[in-house]
Amino acid sequence: MKEATRVRWRVTFDVLLWAALCGFVVLDGPLDPNVWELVYGLVSVTLAMATARVYPAFALAVAMATALVIAFGWGGRVAVWEFFLIVVISYLAGLRLARARVAMICFFAIAVAGIPLAFLPTAGFDAWGAVLGTLAFAGVAPCLLGRHVRLRRELAQDGWRRAEEMESRHRLVAQEARLRERARIASDMHDSLGHELSLIAVRAAALEVDSELGEEQREAAGQLRAGAATATERLREIIGVLREDAAPIEPVQGDLGELIDRARASGIEIGARIDKLDGAPPMVARAVYRVVQEGLTNAAKYAPGAAVTVVVTSNNESTDVRLRNAPPPAGPLPGRSGQRGLIGLQERVRLVGGSLTAGPADGGFEVAASLPHDSAPAPEQDDGIGQAARELERARRAVRSSLVQAIVVPLALFGVVIGGAGVTFLVQWSSSELPPDSYARIQIGMPHAAVEPLLPARQRTTLPSINVPPQPYRSTCEYYGAGRSWLNFNYAVYRLCFVDDRVASKDLYSEDEP
Repeated sequence: MKEATRVRWRVTFDVLLWAALCGFVVLDGPLDPNVWELVYGLVSVTLAMATARVYPAFALAVAMATALVIAFGWGGRVAVWEFFLIVVISYLAGLRLARARVAMICFFAIAVAGIPLAFLPTAGFDAWGAVLGTLAFAGVAPCLLGRHVRLRRELAQDGWRRAEEMESRHRLVAQEARLRERARIASDMHDSLGHELSLIAVRAAALEVDSELGEEQREAAGQLRAGAATATERLREIIGVLREDAAPIEPVQGDLGELIDRARASGIEIGARIDKLDGAPPMVARAVYRVVQEGLTNAAKYAPGAAVTVVVTSNNESTDVRLRNAPPPAGPLPGRSGQRGLIGLQERVRLVGGSLTAGPADGGFEVAASLPHDSAPAPEQDDGIGQAARELERARRAVRSSLVQAIVVPLALFGVVIGGAGVTFLVQWSSSELPPDSYARIQIGMPHAAVEPLLPARQRTTLPSINVPPQPYRSTCEYYGAGRSWLNFNYAVYRLCFVDDRVASKDLYSEDEP
């Protein structure tokens, strides 16, 4: 249903746009006496709009070709309807074409096709310059602008999609790492609390059979033993659930000295300076153990053969851990860690109110943790959710650069083309100037061979459009400059007409002289 509604809106929009462009053709038609321009305009608008959605490249070529046909075919002017047609079709082509190369190919093809037409006596380089300007600003610029709008929409949609996928994936990884670490903490609690509860149950059982106690005290001791046994069983049940739902648990065992000795026995060169942790709470001591354990594991996995330095300093208020590995002799192994171990460490350190940093250092890698002895758990981090905003900002920067291209490229293209056309025009203008004394020496009836030494190398192509004298029957005419500056738009020319290769007439006329 939604798709059908969308199609109807598209068809309605295209029809209304076609009607508006045809209206411009009809309104602009009376400005030109040639009825064929009206017919050509209606046909061009209809053909371009009918193919703009399915064949945008063809529609763009049809629209741009109108500039050439109108300027050099009928009156040497750029029609109003033609300008609007090129703007609309170029913008729509930019929205629908994958690349802007088609617009540039059309521009250069029509520009090159207009060069020989500019040498026609009825045209001139002024008409060619008008065509180039129209194509640059009405053709290339809207096409690049449409491409910018399309890229902006696509990049924004793709950026949001990728950002959502990345955030979802990062949340899953972080949540899994947290669950693993919390399961390890629960296992640590089971190992420590289960042991203490077992001792309580044993002592309570001894009191229960002590003959020196009264019946009432032995009964209380029995209740204490039963309560400790029940608490131990409930603890085992809870830990069992955690073990089933979480990843395999690797409970902390032994102390730091044993951990480092085992790592050395596996071939890791370790330099250690470790303070005693007598004043540290059990959770802090276990966090220290986990930081050192994870750091040694990463060093063995990603920097084999590298020396490792472990420093643990502790006082009555906090314990600091710093583990750094040197650059591996053979270079780091390819690939990256999934970061789960570090996320788990961050969770364990956070739960005791500490902070953890990890990153490259002097060619190796360093893990450092600061663990206060009496602190509440730190707030949870946002798990890098802000990275989605950074990805979106990068996409917006790319779109902004396409907008700059949409503005700079047409201006630069127009400047280069108009500059080249201007140089060509000035060369043609100056090399087609006929001195007045040479014109005076030309007489009616002189053969062309006698006149040719007096003539400049080129003929004038920019000619007056009014006050043109009648041309002799069956004559061939040549046009030369008559001394007016190119800044004076009321051009004046000398016209020499030849019949049977002899001068039949010579005229001087301009647009400001009747």
